[in-house]
Amino acid sequence: MTTFASMEKATQYELRLAERMSRLGTETAFEVLNKARALERQGKDIVHLEIGEPDFDTPKDIVEAGVEALKAGWTHYGPSAGLPELRQAIADDVERSRGVKVTSDWVVVVPGGKPIIFFTILALVDAGDEVIYPNPGFPIYESMINYVGGKAVPIRLWEEKDFSLDVEELDHLITDRTKLIILNSPHNPTGGTLSKRDIKSITEVIGDRNIMVLSDEIYSRLMFDGARHHSIMSEPGFKERTILLDGFSKTYAMTGWRMGYGVMRPDLATQMARLATNSTSCTASFTQIAGIEALRGYQAPVDKMRTEFQKRRDVFVAGLNRIKGFSCRVPKGAFYVFPNIKKTGWKSKKLADALLDEAGVACLAGTAFGDYGEGYLRFSVANSLENLNKALDRIDQWTKQNL
Repeated sequence: MTTFASMEKATQYELRLAERMSRLGTETAFEVLNKARALERQGKDIVHLEIGEPDFDTPKDIVEAGVEALKAGWTHYGPSAGLPELRQAIADDVERSRGVKVTSDWVVVVPGGKPIIFFTILALVDAGDEVIYPNPGFPIYESMINYVGGKAVPIRLWEEKDFSLDVEELDHLITDRTKLIILNSPHNPTGGTLSKRDIKSITEVIGDRNIMVLSDEIYSRLMFDGARHHSIMSEPGFKERTILLDGFSKTYAMTGWRMGYGVMRPDLATQMARLATNSTSCTASFTQIAGIEALRGYQAPVDKMRTEFQKRRDVFVAGLNRIKGFSCRVPKGAFYVFPNIKKTGWKSKKLADALLDEAGVACLAGTAFGDYGEGYLRFSVANSLENLNKALDRIDQWTKQNL
């Protein structure tokens, strides 16, 4: 029987975390989602524009492939690097989409996209090594660089350049300690993209230096206005220096299936698989069978989703630009908009909190994506036009009453 005295004794032991835990960041989107849901439980109506998740269901053929895989017994462990059939399907897709010939031993399948970020930084970055990463940018980049004791070197994305980077600035940031450069296009949180010319300029700045590039292309199929995605892996001399990160969550509305992948030279892929063995063991087998169907099956749902996101982008950006204190560039990809709110006179976090608490609109402060995000908010347009218009009305009313 547990007595009060024994309970009291148990609580006297202080939790002694490893020092590195103090360097670990977070992803604010999930914190804001939890807060928004708590408000909903209190009876408040919230428009959710905080979480980066397609509001579409996974296409039926993919779901059916997953169900059939379960029935067929794909419920056991698989290889740490992924099922050979899926790895081959990914290699074929990379050749088709990026024009780069790779074999299945270049591919490592993991539960979601984040493990590729985590594993890349764990495998390559020693204490004191420098990693250049976009800012504002996906917060896990900076979090993981700091966690392993690397030096996080932000490169600013400039609004006046449609949230692209300045290649001359990149040139100045590269040093003898630079081990890794992280690129993300289309970009979270801004929706900016790197053009083929941008990519070419970046390769010229890197030159023949032995620097690896983690190219986060998780939104590669969500390019707007007829634009085509271009990967640095396609550039001469960069196939062996690029770790391509992609996955199924955004393209095929498979966020809950937890499946992403990295494409990289086989000697590095072997090390990534070792990290998988030591952490996740493997990715669920039946989801991988569904992934083969996603890549090789009917692609019309992807095109339909992209067209709908573009329509929502147009409506939401136009609406924001009519609101006092807001100005918003038209993003070229992904499903985010990143308006400038400096003319409101409010700091990003304070304004995001007020819009949630007082207007019932959940969004993220730009500072959730780094220091250079101050003066901006991020909204996800992965919601219905009805809800997007409702959010615009609420923001407009709030600004009229408070600015």
